[in-house]
Amino acid sequence: MKFVVSSTDLLNHLQAVSRVISTKNTLPILDNFLFNLKDNELVITASDLESTLTTRMQLENISGEGIIAIPAKILTDTLKEFPEQPLTFEISTENYSVVITTENGKFSVVGQNGEDFPQYPVLKDDIKVAVKMSADVLLHGISRTIFATADDELRPVMNGVFLDFTPDNMTFVASDAHKLVRYKRFDVKTEAESSFILPKKPASLLRNILAREKGDVIIEFDDKNALFTLTDYKLVSRLVEGNYPNYSSVIPADNPNKLVIDRLDIINTLRRVSVFSSQASNLVKLELGENQVTVSAQDIDFSISAYEKLQCQYEGDEMAIGFKSTFLIEILNNLSSPEVIIELSDPSRAGLLLPAEKESDDEDLLMLLMPMMINV
Repeated sequence: MKFVVSSTDLLNHLQAVSRVISTKNTLPILDNFLFNLKDNELVITASDLESTLTTRMQLENISGEGIIAIPAKILTDTLKEFPEQPLTFEISTENYSVVITTENGKFSVVGQNGEDFPQYPVLKDDIKVAVKMSADVLLHGISRTIFATADDELRPVMNGVFLDFTPDNMTFVASDAHKLVRYKRFDVKTEAESSFILPKKPASLLRNILAREKGDVIIEFDDKNALFTLTDYKLVSRLVEGNYPNYSSVIPADNPNKLVIDRLDIINTLRRVSVFSSQASNLVKLELGENQVTVSAQDIDFSISAYEKLQCQYEGDEMAIGFKSTFLIEILNNLSSPEVIIELSDPSRAGLLLPAEKESDDEDLLMLLMPMMINV
């Protein structure tokens, strides 16, 4: 079989799917891209068994059809060095030789039998659920939550993004037991309640390809796998098995102490002050008073300390609460509104961080951070 393709166009597609490929593959053939040429279309697949990502390219100059596995690293490393130009691929399905002809040279590599590549998982029609949403909604949901996922071998259900569908809304949730993010969308609804836990790696892959997507995404899932169909890409992922914890129970309902503050101001203050915190705990203390918050930190072992005062709008009792500075900065960086609202009940209960302005009336974003003990 033979086809002609643009070098940069091919590289863009290969780089998108190559992120699936693991550095520690159990099957050697998974170090390859699967090329499937048929009906003026080239379908490229990469997999690590847990996730499989395919992309399709419409080609005009084609002769023959077939499938072959081509070494991924050699192909992408070579294409990175080419300026934009047409490449001619000549592939023998008998001895799996691949010859790439350019304007000035020829590159030869040996592939493998494409039939040995693992089969694409198929969803069970009798229990399959299908949901359609805009790419922008899915991108926002993953981007808002993925940073809060855990890396916990003992509790694998925490290592992914929980997608919960109801007749009223759709909710994205992620938590590592220290911080929690809940992102609701009221413009995505389903007839029946259903849910699944998407592992962190495929969620990250989706985030990368959704950024260039303009249309709708179709999500189909059963009890084992989820399939995401985009315009030029398809991703199928094995789901995390198990039940996600009842996240609603950890969100405090009564929070009479309310702080409104400029997001960038408090981020910059936290960055400066946290330099003086204990390296073991990264503890910063927030002392809240009338329209003022004092951010302080100290490291007794090195006899260093710092504090900074910030103007804010504060309604509530005077109180002091401690947080891990790295987590607090991370949450504030993932909120996009100019001002943030921090709602507190008492120093021993979780603080809620909310955007003061919503990007859309169809969304509801809540972030939660557990406090740390402070030595009074």
